[in-house]
Amino acid sequence: MKQIPGPSFTQVEEIDALQLEQVGGFGPRTSPLLVKGALRNWPAQQNWTFEKMAQLRNKDGSEPTRKFQNGLVEQGETQERPLLPIAPYLLELAALATQPVSEEVGLLPNQRRRQLQPGEEFLLNWAHMQSFTPHRNYLAQWSILEDFPQLRSDFDIRSLWPGWRWTWESVFMGPANTHTGLHRDVPNNWFCQARGVKEFVMFPPSEEAFMKPSKKYDWGATLSTINIARFDQHPEQLRALEQAKGLYARVEEGDALFIPKRTWHAVVSLAPSISLAVFGLTAKEILLSGVPTATKDLLHNMHLYRWGHCICHKHGI
Repeated sequence: MKQIPGPSFTQVEEIDALQLEQVGGFGPRTSPLLVKGALRNWPAQQNWTFEKMAQLRNKDGSEPTRKFQNGLVEQGETQERPLLPIAPYLLELAALATQPVSEEVGLLPNQRRRQLQPGEEFLLNWAHMQSFTPHRNYLAQWSILEDFPQLRSDFDIRSLWPGWRWTWESVFMGPANTHTGLHRDVPNNWFCQARGVKEFVMFPPSEEAFMKPSKKYDWGATLSTINIARFDQHPEQLRALEQAKGLYARVEEGDALFIPKRTWHAVVSLAPSISLAVFGLTAKEILLSGVPTATKDLLHNMHLYRWGHCICHKHGI
């Protein structure tokens, strides 16, 4: 791939979990924050391994099965999702996870990242995405805590996110070299990394003009037509982003990343991973954002809003 500069990035603000406690904890903010070691003392750090999660059983003793994502929901035709057992998949990931993560791979190789000064701007190595397999089974957006509520106590999310809010959670499990496409969510999100390493490419709401929103419907999210894995085929998309200012985060095992609402982001896995995204709305946000989102979903399922142009049913782009 011919080198195209693309947008410039700076690293996300980060703080150690112990330092966060010393400054009085997490308060209201509109910019991302990476909390290093946030899961350090949470049961999830010990319990959410590939091997232990493979031991989960339904109430009747049967092995759980789920529909897996095959191909990106953000771009192209919505694919039929295969229904697969979870245990063999997780044991396969456990075997893959024994391989160390190279310091030289990624959008921003770790060796290079360590050399950066605070606030220094840099470019990303988009050629890294060319090695990805376009259609690979990936267990995404599983409401695992609804199926297995006993796991809820493994995450002390209240220690990061004080105050009342309506929350819901989705787990993401998959191998290295998988990614989610560029999108933004309606609610705020604490992204907790139990296993593996992921890179986050983020753009604040101020960069909305560069994001090329899609009309494709997704509950609670707005998708982008920009495909970060195909800049080699569509260099014009990368050139169109050259004036955008982005944020980058490397989220390692035990970290938690706060992603403010309306922040555009894409996620790239550098290793087999288990991640839990905790979304939340305050009472005010439920009225201002939650009710309109629920109304759109009702109209969608009544075939009155973007039916046939969505991620939830198998239709064309």
